[in-house]
Amino acid sequence: MNYIITGGTGFIGTHLTNLILAEHPDAKVWNLDIVKPGMPNPVVKNYKPAVREGEKLGSTYIECDVRKSIGELPFTPTPEDVIFNFAAVHRTPGHEDIEYFETNIRGAENVCAFAEKYGIRQMVFTSSIAPYGAAEALKEETTLPTPNTPYGISKLVAEKIHMAWQKGGEDRKLTIVRPGVVFGKGENGNFSRLYWGIRKHTFAYPGRKDTIKACVYVKELVRFILWNVEDRKSSFDLFNCTFEPAYTIEQIVTTMKKVTGLTQAVPYIPNSIIMPAAVCAQLVGSPMGICPARVKKLQISTNICGKKMANSGYQFKYTFEEALTDWYNDNNMKCLE
Repeated sequence: MNYIITGGTGFIGTHLTNLILAEHPDAKVWNLDIVKPGMPNPVVKNYKPAVREGEKLGSTYIECDVRKSIGELPFTPTPEDVIFNFAAVHRTPGHEDIEYFETNIRGAENVCAFAEKYGIRQMVFTSSIAPYGAAEALKEETTLPTPNTPYGISKLVAEKIHMAWQKGGEDRKLTIVRPGVVFGKGENGNFSRLYWGIRKHTFAYPGRKDTIKACVYVKELVRFILWNVEDRKSSFDLFNCTFEPAYTIEQIVTTMKKVTGLTQAVPYIPNSIIMPAAVCAQLVGSPMGICPARVKKLQISTNICGKKMANSGYQFKYTFEEALTDWYNDNNMKCLE
């Protein structure tokens, strides 16, 4: 049996690799990625590798661009293998519209064609909450998707491609996960920026404190993914992956400060001040990433319901505070990054 991870050099892929090898030390884990561990990403500017200097990823790297047909590999795939399809262009804003469609849609087609070719019967696809679209209303798995970004549209189409693959043959099993903000060591994303913003006095509550930001710890997410592969029996399921209930930005900041020992005050800036300031910042090159689009994004809740995951039979390992503490310990209690 082979564990095949497309996009395995990335943040979630590295954590899944570590978990698989911790649970199954003799497992054969193959990383099909355009990015070699520890090297720059050719399609992402200012990319920081999830695999840090001095670290080694336990999977076997195979150079692979999912935008193209997946050709011959240095191992023989079998029907008992599992594919974890994580390969994606996801940072938004940050790419041209066509880039999301080329990688996320064409990649889904090529990965499903690869599974079809070798009769592989089980796959996990990591989607996003972006297909729900930006709105304050609570989103459950049954909520009609109304994506309003190229990224969200591309991910919804990719979901449908995977679902068509699952229905196209007997005994095929598909899990689709829609994670909220995924945080943990190596993320180089929203939570890391939030931590350093608090620490350097560059973060303020932008227009509101009660914005809901659904989130999940990366180690919890990959444990849930592996649990679905090994223990869940149904042939298809789709899960929002987030703590339930989701936390507000004020709750996240308060817990982050508690865990890391930060004492910096976080001011509140009303919209009447912050939006004109963001426009001015954009005119001078958006220092620290400040621009009207980012400010608006910060103010929109990602109000995602995690009840289905909570009631699935999976046992959470971490509370939110425990997750932040574990991440802090992974960084030798020096920072969150």
